[in-house]
Order: sequence, then C-alpha cells, then structure tokens
Amino acid sequence: MNDSTGVETEQAQPAHQAQTSRRRPRGRRVLMGALALLAAGALLAAGAAWWAYEHYTGRVDRIPGAFPSHVPEKDQPAPGKGGETYLLVGLDARSDLPTTGSSAKAPQWKPGAQRSDTMMLVHLPEDRSAAYVVSLPRDSWVPVPGHGDAKLNAAFSWGGPPLLIDTVQRLTDVRVDHLAVIDWSGFKRLTDAVGGVTLEGREMNGEQALTYVRERKNLPRGDLDRTRRQQFFLKAVAAKTISPANLSNPLKAKRLLDAVTSTISVDDRLADSDLRDLMWDLRNVRTSDMTFMNAPVGGLDTVKGQSVVLLDKDKGDRLWEAMRNDTLAEHLRKP
Repeated sequence: MNDSTGVETEQAQPAHQAQTSRRRPRGRRVLMGALALLAAGALLAAGAAWWAYEHYTGRVDRIPGAFPSHVPEKDQPAPGKGGETYLLVGLDARSDLPTTGSSAKAPQWKPGAQRSDTMMLVHLPEDRSAAYVVSLPRDSWVPVPGHGDAKLNAAFSWGGPPLLIDTVQRLTDVRVDHLAVIDWSGFKRLTDAVGGVTLEGREMNGEQALTYVRERKNLPRGDLDRTRRQQFFLKAVAAKTISPANLSNPLKAKRLLDAVTSTISVDDRLADSDLRDLMWDLRNVRTSDMTFMNAPVGGLDTVKGQSVVLLDKDKGDRLWEAMRNDTLAEHLRKP
C-alpha cells in the first residue's frame, strides 16, 4: 500500500505467521539432523552385525580330511535330491582337555582313544522351513567297512570321521553333506553359555545336563532312552539359543557365540560363506519346526557278550529314501 508520501511499502505480516516462517527452516534442519543420526546409527549397527557375522564364522574350527577319500564312487551314495544332511557327532574323548572347537588343546581323534557317543543325522529341507533329526543309537549293530559287524560307535574309534561317515553312508545310502563334532567338555560349556536348560522339569547346568544325557544303565530301554534324552537336550539348547532373551542381549549373544565357536568343529568343506548362508536361511526356524526321531529299531539283543540294538531294515529303508528325496514331511504324515 502507499503511505502519505506516495511510496509503496510492504504490508506487515501477522506476528504468528512471521514466527512460523522463522521456525520452518530450523525445524527442517532438526528433522534432517535426526534422520542423519538414525541413518548413521543404522549403518553402525549393520556394520557391527556384519563384523560379528564375519568374525564368528571365521573362528569355527575345521576338520581336515573328514570325508572318506579311498571309497570307490560306486560305493558312495548319490547326492540328495533336495536339502542338505549333516552328521552331528558328540564325542566321549576321555580327555580333560578340549578336543573340538577353536579352543581345542588335545587331538580330536587318536586310534582307540575316542568313541562317538551321540550320532544324529540332521536333514534340512530345500526350503529351510524345518529340521529333521534322526538319532542313530551308538549300540546299533552294523557293518563297519574293513572291520566286519560291530557297534556303530566303534567306527569313530577305529577310523575317525572318515570311517564313521563311510559307515553311516553305507548303512543309510544317504549322502552326508557336512559334519559337526562336539566333545563333552564343549557340551558343558555350551549348556552354561545359554544359561542352563530345563529337562524333565529340572533346571540343569552343564555338569548336570551332561550326567543326564550320558545315563544309560539305569534306563529301562538303555541306549534307546539315552538317545531320547539327547534329543530333549538338543531341543532345549536350541530353544534357549534362539530365544529373544539371548539374541537381543549383546552380552549374552556374545557369550553364546563365543561358546559355539570355541566348542564345535566342522568339516573343511563347510566354508565361512556356507555358514553365513546357513545362519540366514534358518533364521525363522523354531523348535516347533523341529522333528526328532530314532532310526527304526527292530529289537535289542546280545552279540558276543555285548548289548546291541538291531535296526529295522525295511522301515529304515523307507525313512532313508524320504531323506534322500527331501520328502520327510510327506513320509511322516503316512500312517
């Protein structure tokens, strides 16, 4: 408008409009600053997660020459038609020093010095939606290549991982893709790292849980009940491992990862990238997605003065075929 001198002047703004216009640039600066901080925080968190991912998978101990190298191709099973199968082995190393994992201070295997007390075939289907765990009783009376019929756990004692893998593959005609081994010392440390486990209504630390899973003589079905106890333990540890209380607490997660990498050894065919892919693929699997079972048993007997488990060949053949074909879910639905 014009004043009395005829000069055009700017009309004054209401006070609240002037304040709003002054606040907007500052508000935008604060918002952009907050977003920048959030982005930086996300990058730092992602960087820390990736470092942990790389750091811990790189620390896992490898077993050289774990697979049989002198078995003719005709005597080896064909690769599975889907998924992967792991042989999980628990050792009675009879040593006060760790024999498995990055903290190992004694040989993992010496002829006649160690036996495999726990043997489980763990099948992960192609879609990684579940896990199927089949226990192989240590007292199973089976052909051991080069040694005739014997208890299954003798294979590791006589020939270490290669002979045990060869024995299991010939028994089941299932190709073992990878091997994971833990001794009793590592078993105790892993149990304590997850804060103990609850088994049959009792809270147990590592020493107590070890006594629980090794019990056999006072159980009604001996080795068969023992494998059930081992399965209960594995499920309890898995539940604790993937619980929010452990995974969301940085200190607990670090302690757990330290325990896992310092106690478990895997075959040298399992690369760090394979481990990272496996961890990512199984991120949504829960204990409710895990199925535990024993290899089909036909009965118990005494052979050469030894209590042995006789496997049911017909039922076993059907189970192993389903594992080879990655159709275990369908197989277990059948009556």
